Amino acid sequence: MRRLVWVIALIAALFVGGWLYVSQSTWGRIYLPSGAGLTAKQACSLTFVSGLDPERAQTDYIDPLLGPAKSLISLEVDRSARRTTSAIFGLFYRQTAVFRDGLGCTLVHDPDQFDADLTVPMPPPSALMEIDTAWRDAHFDADALDAALDAAFTEDGRNTLAALVLHDGRLVAERYADGVDARSPLLGWSMTKSTAVTFAGVLVERGLIDMRAEGLSPDLNAVDRPDITLDDMLRMTGGLDGFELNNGHDPNSEMLMTQADMAAYAASRNKLHEPGEEWSYQSVNTILAGAAMEEFMGDTLTDRVETLRAWLFEPLGMNSVVFEPDQSGTLQWSSYMYATAQDWARLGQLYLDNGRVGDAQIIPPNWLTYVGTPTVDWYGSGFWLNIEGLPADTVAMQGFQGQHGFVIPSEDLVIVRMGATLGMESGAPEFGAAVIAAKRDTSDLEAPAEAQAAEG
Repeated sequence: MRRLVWVIALIAALFVGGWLYVSQSTWGRIYLPSGAGLTAKQACSLTFVSGLDPERAQTDYIDPLLGPAKSLISLEVDRSARRTTSAIFGLFYRQTAVFRDGLGCTLVHDPDQFDADLTVPMPPPSALMEIDTAWRDAHFDADALDAALDAAFTEDGRNTLAALVLHDGRLVAERYADGVDARSPLLGWSMTKSTAVTFAGVLVERGLIDMRAEGLSPDLNAVDRPDITLDDMLRMTGGLDGFELNNGHDPNSEMLMTQADMAAYAASRNKLHEPGEEWSYQSVNTILAGAAMEEFMGDTLTDRVETLRAWLFEPLGMNSVVFEPDQSGTLQWSSYMYATAQDWARLGQLYLDNGRVGDAQIIPPNWLTYVGTPTVDWYGSGFWLNIEGLPADTVAMQGFQGQHGFVIPSEDLVIVRMGATLGMESGAPEFGAAVIAAKRDTSDLEAPAEAQAAEG
């Protein structure tokens, strides 16, 4: 009996010692809270924003991101209170995410500093686009389009959620996974960065900002770094140490999952290079850019959400958008915009329409040129460039887990693919190439119309 007691005591001591060692290490202090934060935040948003079943959300979309840590993390989903709570072994590093109407889910690190009752009413849903079969059949081989959709959804493990195609602003192809439909707001992850640079265009068009002006960021001004401009931040040349691996223990994971004020955290990162000197993909840049733009959007979170809607989303018919803030009330411009696949496509179509909606110029007519001007060969400003297998003029919204929105001016196409892909290629560029290959040669149809217009 005494021996058993000693064995139990030894095991307990080893467990406690191991736990203290891991939890107090640099790795543990970031990785464990980040894992708990990811679990609570994603479970909340996938359940209450996207409308997915919580069990499916955890199994298909959260656990693959956690790796071995998934066995350590418990999750509670409170549907009545619309909140989720996670913890290591159900006890340590507890993280809670709270859903609010019109604002989505926010990780709450200090309940005393968080208004859980704040809501921003959603606008009425936009009318759904329907497939223009006449236009599709005139410009595409419909069977080839169907085959492209089949391929996008049949690869094991790819977890494609949505795929659609606009041609000349008309919907010509669309498909969704089980449990998802045209009304489901889907997380864009870093496609949100393309929204950030688009809204910068809104402010430029309204004459409110100069992209290369210094001193626009209150957070950077507070740490004596006024020389980092919006152009630097959106081109990923801010020069700060915010390296991004999304492995649970990098600065980006720490910022997203453990910080109440993400912009303040981003501004606190060490300076590695002079602004504009080196390209390095880092969400801290976009967080700071977004916080700077919010200075022109109103004094309160409600004001800023309503301004974003009125100046950008509602003119485009993007009424599904849920843009989540951090606890401090700053919108999370690098990663946390949810929208239907159709609304993501509407954002891309704005660039093919030279920044106009009807008679309204939303962003400058040359904004496609701005975002597509290379900072490095593969990145412009908030958009990726030189996508393998797609035309050279393609600019791409791209996000973690295989989110893609291709804007292809030479083909008059917007192609969207959303999913939850990890550990394999999403297949989005191949889907885009298959869509282009499905186009018909319509030169014979267009020539008479052009001749008639010339005669007129």
